[in-house]
Amino acid sequence: MLEGIGGYLIYIALLMIIPIWAQSKVKKTYKTYSKKATSSGMTGAEVARQIMNENGIYDVQIRETKGTLSDNYNPQKKTLNLSKDIYHGQSMASSAIAAHEVGHAIQDDQDYAFLRFRHALVPIANTGSNLSIFFLLAGIFFDMTNMILLGIVFMSAAVLFQLVTLPVEFDASSRAMTQLVSTGVIRNNEERETKKVLNAAALTYVAAALVAVAELARFIFIYSASSE
Repeated sequence: MLEGIGGYLIYIALLMIIPIWAQSKVKKTYKTYSKKATSSGMTGAEVARQIMNENGIYDVQIRETKGTLSDNYNPQKKTLNLSKDIYHGQSMASSAIAAHEVGHAIQDDQDYAFLRFRHALVPIANTGSNLSIFFLLAGIFFDMTNMILLGIVFMSAAVLFQLVTLPVEFDASSRAMTQLVSTGVIRNNEERETKKVLNAAALTYVAAALVAVAELARFIFIYSASSE
């Protein structure tokens, strides 16, 4: 019994530690490279506009938004939203993050399949994320395997969204590096540092996917055990 509880506590600890570690890695990397200016001296907003112009994207508006590392691309509103430090910053971090978000705009412009698939999954994933825990807990509490199975189905939709997010984000980062180099925003000796920023940001998505898959696997195990 005690061994089972100990294993469960270790499992829960890992689920908490992985995201915290990923976030701390992002913040540390961002803090380091937000102090290092690029040779071009361009702000994040200027980088975004230049890359979009180079790719023939003129219908996306660049906006300054509140928060820190709250940057995002909104395909419905056709807006590229950059936080204050990224919008005005002239650092490697601001250039990398701005270029990454433009990567999503390029994906949208080119009908990138995984991006379209992720957008289609949003309502399903939101529903699955909101309802799964209620069915799972109810199924476990009342010992109803069918309820647990229904919860697993709903959770699977949310997990699928996390997994599809990975190629979308990795592709956006790859596009970002290509565009930063080809447009002359960064020089060859700045590529390594810029990649560190993009790789650190990718860790948050990897961590989220790992946690989601681990949680799904745990409930599948519970279902299998309760069905025996």
